[in-house]
Amino acid sequence: MSKTLTDIAQQLRDANKKVQLIYAFNGMGKTRLSRAFKQLVSPKVEGEEAQSPAQSSDLAAKKILYYSAFTEDLFYWDNDLGQDAEPRLIIQPNAFTRWVLEEQGQDQSIAATFQHYTSEKLTPQFSPDFSSVSFSFERGNDEQEPNVKISKGEESNFIWSVFNALLEQVIAELNIAEVANRSTDVFNKLKYVFVDDPVSSLDENHLIELAVNLAGLIKSSQSDLQFIVTTHNPLFYNVLFNELNGKACYMLGRLEDGSFTLVKKMGDSNKSFSYHLHLLHTLEQAITDNKVERFHFTLLRNLYEKTASFLGYPGWSELLPDDKQNYYNRIIHFTSHSTLSNETMAMPTPAEQATVKLLTDHLKSRHAFWQQQGA
Repeated sequence: MSKTLTDIAQQLRDANKKVQLIYAFNGMGKTRLSRAFKQLVSPKVEGEEAQSPAQSSDLAAKKILYYSAFTEDLFYWDNDLGQDAEPRLIIQPNAFTRWVLEEQGQDQSIAATFQHYTSEKLTPQFSPDFSSVSFSFERGNDEQEPNVKISKGEESNFIWSVFNALLEQVIAELNIAEVANRSTDVFNKLKYVFVDDPVSSLDENHLIELAVNLAGLIKSSQSDLQFIVTTHNPLFYNVLFNELNGKACYMLGRLEDGSFTLVKKMGDSNKSFSYHLHLLHTLEQAITDNKVERFHFTLLRNLYEKTASFLGYPGWSELLPDDKQNYYNRIIHFTSHSTLSNETMAMPTPAEQATVKLLTDHLKSRHAFWQQQGA
């Protein structure tokens, strides 16, 4: 059933789950969903935008902490090339960074986290008032190149490092059950953490590590804090799926009319929404509807190729039935690569349609395709 993003935000809120994990392809509306959820649980007060500069005490009124593209917009580059200025990343005043940097002095922790995910030779230096940060790079001769412009991926990693420092403090404080024993009361109203795709430009090793560390933080939370994590990265999703217990998993989709769907999923991305499963579903639907056409042989070959690559076979034809491997190989090759357009019909013969069904069923039954139960 199609829904608005506000409807989906309400569904997530009503689920009342400790962790909700959402996968969506790029452009499906993950970031807008984070805003819709924030507006639902903590509506903007009239005149709120006029409050400037932001004070760390503003944290006490917040019910949600979120990381998204909007978070990254709080950081922007000062590139006054006309004046030959040294490039620096400006930090727009906001309650979160004031708390982490000015009041808690977490600049060294942020720098260490940033270097861990990028390079120990790349060092951030905050200005004395924490209104900006510059970066230096240590060369092989132990000399530092000051004021370097970092990449967009490194910039995203830096901003995540700031958020990570805040998240560690939030969880540690709220884990103290007795409110009177907490060192601060500014997090007492927080109920939700919404994290949208913190994995820009990370290599696979660091991406896995970030996912494991984020899962560890979530698992360390002993309070009633609830977490929603969205991503477009199947690997990041899979690591979180396997690291976290008791989570609810969904796939966010957008329909042609601009509405959205949030479909519950059972299993990691390989079992729920990878491209090879889309191919399999397309073939199964054509077989069920008795609408197999010649192009389905191309999809069938593509499915065999992807499955063979995943399982480590040197060639896709090795997955075919042993007794007629060469025969089926020739059929698939001919029907998916025929150049005789004047003799090619869209509708295959009944025997060819039966072959599509036979080989689809063979791949499912012999090569460990996961069968979803009760969905």
